[in-house]
Amino acid sequence: MAVRGLVVGATLICAMVVICYGEVKLSELSITLSRAEHGSKRADLLARVGKITVTWALNKSNADTSKYSKVTFKLCYTKASQIDRPWRKTEDELFKDKTCQHEIATKTYTSSENSVDYVVLKDVPTGHYFIRAYVVDAAGTKVAYGQIDGVDLFITAITGRHVSIDIAAATFSAFSIVSLAFFFYLEKKKSK
Repeated sequence: MAVRGLVVGATLICAMVVICYGEVKLSELSITLSRAEHGSKRADLLARVGKITVTWALNKSNADTSKYSKVTFKLCYTKASQIDRPWRKTEDELFKDKTCQHEIATKTYTSSENSVDYVVLKDVPTGHYFIRAYVVDAAGTKVAYGQIDGVDLFITAITGRHVSIDIAAATFSAFSIVSLAFFFYLEKKKSK
């Protein structure tokens, strides 16, 4: 019985070590993808309207790409959008990293130049972004990446307020004040 408890305990300790120290770090990944530049260094986009075209290719011709299975593109917050926002904090360990929270697309990896179009989703918050591409193997482990630092994507989120909502709010506010005054007048008249 003691041996069984020792084996279970050793297995749990090994599992905890793998969980804590077995995660991939961004600094350990090789930078093998590049993105072609498209014109300006700043792009202002609106949620549900703005469109991004991401073009990628292999950066190093001598890189070992035999493990590459898929490429995942993500919108990542720049340093300007991380100030005073710990929920967007950059960490070297990828399971702790909160920089890249919005997925653009996942495509099958090919070594030739490829592109993908992305219309900004309505739940993307206002901020400055850049694009990072992660290369994953068949098991889903990140093995390489590439990112764009030269282009500032400023995305303006949907606020949810329209002119019609403002007009309705003003109308109902005015109606409530008139109703209050009318019922106040009726109460005064009844009391006399």
